[in-house]
Amino acid sequence: MATAARKITLHTLGRMKQRGERIAMLTAYDYPTAKLLDAAGLDVLLVGDSVGMVVLGYPTTLPVTMEDMIHHCRAVARGASRAMLVGDLPFMAYQVSREEAVRNAGRLLKEGNMEAVKLEGGREVADVVSAIVAAGVPVMGHLGLTPQAVHRMGGFRVQGRDPAQAERLKEDAQILEKAGAFCIVLEGVPAELAREITETSSIPTVGIGAGPHCDGQVLVTQDMLGLFEDLSPSFVKRYAHLAPVLREAFSRYREEVQAGTFPGPEHSFTREGGVYGGR
Repeated sequence: MATAARKITLHTLGRMKQRGERIAMLTAYDYPTAKLLDAAGLDVLLVGDSVGMVVLGYPTTLPVTMEDMIHHCRAVARGASRAMLVGDLPFMAYQVSREEAVRNAGRLLKEGNMEAVKLEGGREVADVVSAIVAAGVPVMGHLGLTPQAVHRMGGFRVQGRDPAQAERLKEDAQILEKAGAFCIVLEGVPAELAREITETSSIPTVGIGAGPHCDGQVLVTQDMLGLFEDLSPSFVKRYAHLAPVLREAFSRYREEVQAGTFPGPEHSFTREGGVYGGR
């Protein structure tokens, strides 16, 4: 008799770093995608505020609300049972006060059925991280290119190329670890810097556009599936190119409906019988 796959927790991720095992993380925003990712054995599913750009059509992540996040977190949680589930705290959900940050972090667990939250920033959010952790909510940090600070950074730019900025990011990683973060996402930083941070951190690092030396990797699922033909970040490897496949399927459906060839007899019912068998 087959045994159920063991649930991934923050302790699992810590042991993976110690053993040199790489952590595989992808984003998820809905039930069917979460089911597929969970069945494929992904270690962590991130319900990112990137939902604003890749699902809701915003130009940045800034318009995403707590209600948006809770809605999508609930859908993902219904589809996954093995992977660890992490939800992003959206812009202005944790910057106003520690009390509001703790309350919103708790909502992602209590209402969104997440198991941890992620927030962006280094030393400036250390006290918030400590407060959220003290309230019993695991926190994943996020350093480097932090999309919620896109306007301050002057766009989506690689961070940590000059020595002073690189040193600050290394210090920020240590500060987040001391504040209680169990993992840190490193986005858009030079590979050499990501390696230094990874080697000096006792908690796992997960890279996106940060080279091969992190303890794990994360991508936006829609990017690695090739769903957007007008956007292909250089750090993304396309494991499929689904946009033309889907466009062709949609076109064939339209053509068959217009030609009257769908539905055919095999898709229709008679008075004598037939079982609906649908949703």
